Amino acid sequence: MNSIISLESILHAHRHPFGTAPTLVVRAPGRINLIGEHTDYNEGFVLPAAIDKAVWLAVSPRGDEALHFQALDFQHSYLGTIQRLQKTEQHWPNYLLGTFDELLKDGHTLGGVNVTLGGNIPTGAGLSSSAAVESGMLFALNELFGLGLDRPALARLAQRAENNFVGMNCGIMDMFASLMGRANHAIKLDCRSLEAEYFPIRMPDHALVLCDSGVKHQLVDSAYNTRRRECEEGVAVLSTIFPNIRSLRDVTLAMLFSEKKRLRDVVLQRCKFVIEENTRVISACNALKNNDLGLFGELLYQSHEGLQHEYDVTCAETDFLVQLTRGDVAVSGSRQMGGGFGGCTLNLVRRDAVVGFQEKMQVSYLKRWGKNLKFHLVEITDGVEMVYSTPLVREEI
Repeated sequence: MNSIISLESILHAHRHPFGTAPTLVVRAPGRINLIGEHTDYNEGFVLPAAIDKAVWLAVSPRGDEALHFQALDFQHSYLGTIQRLQKTEQHWPNYLLGTFDELLKDGHTLGGVNVTLGGNIPTGAGLSSSAAVESGMLFALNELFGLGLDRPALARLAQRAENNFVGMNCGIMDMFASLMGRANHAIKLDCRSLEAEYFPIRMPDHALVLCDSGVKHQLVDSAYNTRRRECEEGVAVLSTIFPNIRSLRDVTLAMLFSEKKRLRDVVLQRCKFVIEENTRVISACNALKNNDLGLFGELLYQSHEGLQHEYDVTCAETDFLVQLTRGDVAVSGSRQMGGGFGGCTLNLVRRDAVVGFQEKMQVSYLKRWGKNLKFHLVEITDGVEMVYSTPLVREEI
């Protein structure tokens, strides 16, 4: 989603087809993950943060059970009904439909709604636009129909919507970060217990710069689900020897290598990465606590090395971008961010050197790959929030 969205523009866009102002408008941010890739579905630790790129959802109730959605960025619309929730080839409505599906499965009573959707999260960049849509829609439905669900419960529902309806076997990190973000803080999330600890990001002299490779990953159609199955295979083998483990969260490197002869080589490498990445998340939290950006940056580089050589989810373009930063005194660290197979690299860059960094990266990328490199500077913001509601809604909630 790439359009520039303001409250005024989305209010206007909602009135045109539906003939009424929205009852509420919700802002649902995308996220970056500072470190901790592919650890979430292994019940490990992650370190995400909500960002100032977001999806906006304007919602109004209907007097029937129809579902009428319009996506401003795609200039598409969808018309269906609560009584018949089916996946559509348009794809984007599935993220909305999945939230209704999960709420209905849990026995909640819902009515028809009109939804106008738009945002400025770059698609395919690994900033979790899909999770933002699901999180924002659930937040809006929770408010609109008085469901009484807390934010962690909404995050679980959003994950289930993507797992069960969309068909993406993802973890909970993206939804949790979108719903639970706090300005100028990273979230250390325990993906097993959903316990969260916030770490202040004190980087007045540094900026978080995303270099968008332009390689759009399609995780549903990628090897993402295969990686998850490989991790599960490792746990299945190891649990016959260590019966108390239920995920890679419980496995140490010593345990892993003690049984390496019983594991396929590819499974050994996948498991090794996840175990070490969990340790890197804990080290990164300590680095933030101590404001040790040198250590933090080195951990970013280590993470990329593991993603490239052990988890095998990088691509030639992102490897090139990370390698290009090595030796640059203005860059403390860099790694590919997101599920993999493209998207952005996350770079910790001195603020006074951002322009020069962008120029250098642009020239080199254009020369090597023949295409322009896009940049996104991100700030850390609060999570999903109501930005507009009618007086009537305020009285009822």
